[in-house]
Amino acid sequence: MKIQAAERGNDTAMRIVFMGTPDFAVPSLKALIDNGYDVIAVITKVDSTRRGSRGLKIMPPPVKELAVAYNIPVYQPEKLSKDLELIEKIGQLKPDLIITCAYGQILPKSLLEIPRYGTINVHGSLLPKYRGAAPINWAIINGETKTGITTMLTDEGLDTGDMLLKAEIDIPIDMTAGELHDRLSLLGADTLIRTLRELEAGTLKPEKQDDSQATYAPKIEKSTGLIDWSRTALEIHNRIRGTTPWPGAYIDMCGKRTKICCSKIADYPENLMDKINNPDICPGTILYIGADGMWVKTVDGAIFIVLIQPECCKAMTPMQYACGHELKPGMRLTECKLEQ
Repeated sequence: MKIQAAERGNDTAMRIVFMGTPDFAVPSLKALIDNGYDVIAVITKVDSTRRGSRGLKIMPPPVKELAVAYNIPVYQPEKLSKDLELIEKIGQLKPDLIITCAYGQILPKSLLEIPRYGTINVHGSLLPKYRGAAPINWAIINGETKTGITTMLTDEGLDTGDMLLKAEIDIPIDMTAGELHDRLSLLGADTLIRTLRELEAGTLKPEKQDDSQATYAPKIEKSTGLIDWSRTALEIHNRIRGTTPWPGAYIDMCGKRTKICCSKIADYPENLMDKINNPDICPGTILYIGADGMWVKTVDGAIFIVLIQPECCKAMTPMQYACGHELKPGMRLTECKLEQ
């Protein structure tokens, strides 16, 4: 299949409706503006409210803030598929193209049929792997060593449309979801512009997804961060970095929820090998606490914890926490009592 070349005269920029909400979508919208595309409207989610020190604070989506700065009309439907008036308004704008990037809602057929050249989505994975809301987090949680961006034609399914262009990057062993998010957001913007250039040249060749290879990346919940000490050290490490910065990996320590902010997979110290190999020491047991961090037993060995964040406190080293609390080798983090 080949997409018809988009007609773009010397004085007429392609008319685009952009749909996106979080920080991830901001570089893509900015790239469209910087490259001379005519963004005629932005569709984003409604403003959120957060409780701060002085009460509730209204927080506009990051995409809205950028659009307002460039005097682009912004629309914020509660549920787009039910907002027939807005869909009719978009039709009246006669966009050449709709571009979506982390918008967060499945688009109705009535909207998809409006733009002249269809709807293109910027997705944060190498499709068909990790369709869904949280591809960045789950790629790390599942221990992937590579991921990337896929631009795709949007259909009525969940990230099931034909693929257009891909761009791949490596995932280092200590990279967090937050760090990967920032890299992919920039890569997404670059891949989007390359996609539009090929659309204009008529060289895009959509490729069907192999549904048999598809995996799903569901929305991340607070409970996703719960650490299970019966997992391997690498699985726990991936859970920690895959939920950083939000919602954060956590344990219940001394009756309070404590986040594990940073961990490492490292060579075991020789003086801990007997404890690490001792089957009578349960996973979740502290083996060592020092100025550099804390070793904790796992089902296959041990993991090195660098920073923790007790409830209502700033992040600190385990040694800093131990100075004012009962935390010592032999204690199980899940029970907060000494092993007998």
